[in-house]
Amino acid sequence: MRFLLLLLPLAWLASCQSDSRPAGPVAVRDGLGRALSLPAHPRRVLALAPSMTEMLYAVADTATVVARCPQDNYPAAVLRKPVVNNYPLDLERLVTLKPEVVFTVEGITSVDDAKRLQELGIPVYYMRFRKVEDVFTGLEELGRLLGRPAQGHRVADSLRRELKTLVTAPAPSRPRTPPRVLAITWQDPIYCYGQNTLFTDEIRLAGGQNALTETFPQPYPALTREYILKLNPDVLLGGRFRQLDSTFFGRYPELRRMEAYRTHRVFPITGNLMERPGPRVVESVRELQTLIRIPPALSSIKGPR
Repeated sequence: MRFLLLLLPLAWLASCQSDSRPAGPVAVRDGLGRALSLPAHPRRVLALAPSMTEMLYAVADTATVVARCPQDNYPAAVLRKPVVNNYPLDLERLVTLKPEVVFTVEGITSVDDAKRLQELGIPVYYMRFRKVEDVFTGLEELGRLLGRPAQGHRVADSLRRELKTLVTAPAPSRPRTPPRVLAITWQDPIYCYGQNTLFTDEIRLAGGQNALTETFPQPYPALTREYILKLNPDVLLGGRFRQLDSTFFGRYPELRRMEAYRTHRVFPITGNLMERPGPRVVESVRELQTLIRIPPALSSIKGPR
């Protein structure tokens, strides 16, 4: 009994040391290579990109998330947070919420806005995603920055295991060559997911390949009809066949010559999965895998509804 009484103060001391906040700021570099000084274990944070908000909810103590942006809709609990407009950035509203760190993704928040926030004493930490593994390491990095490294590793490792199970599961039928998949984000002009986007790695893991093999300066380049016909994708992602037949293909009838149209392998995708490099990235790979495995002869019958 006496031995146990002696251990109690030591256990309490160890607990206090593990939960205490280190004194002083922490020097880090974000995904863009920018040098930042962040508070150790910040207690008030927000994200200016829906994907980053989802990552915060997966790793952080959600009480530390002080706001959301208008596009945030997952998880449902985020809807209870106050809103800060991210485009254009409502700087005044953001400052009143007194975040210690703002998280965002490359291409979402302008560097000028980040500089203005920095001048007001609010550091902006960018993340960059090119591979699915980047999402997992990003979750681990977020855990480290927020003083919750165990949670970050736990979430990332769980997703890695789930992805491994998904990509190694035997397929009912596997084509000799990976189908060439073109994913459009806008119809007029025609913008597509480029080679230097997360989609390229996602579709590879799903068993396909990005039909757009050329790397453009823009991650989502505008393509001409002639260029798309030259690509001649096996699968087109961006909408239901019947819907696109009267809109997209109605506007560009020459594109009906592409393989994807002739075989009816034209499918919608869940936008907030493909567009958000967050904790649901494995769900996005699973959806892509399901779509590209639909045989041409059955695509118009068994496509997603």
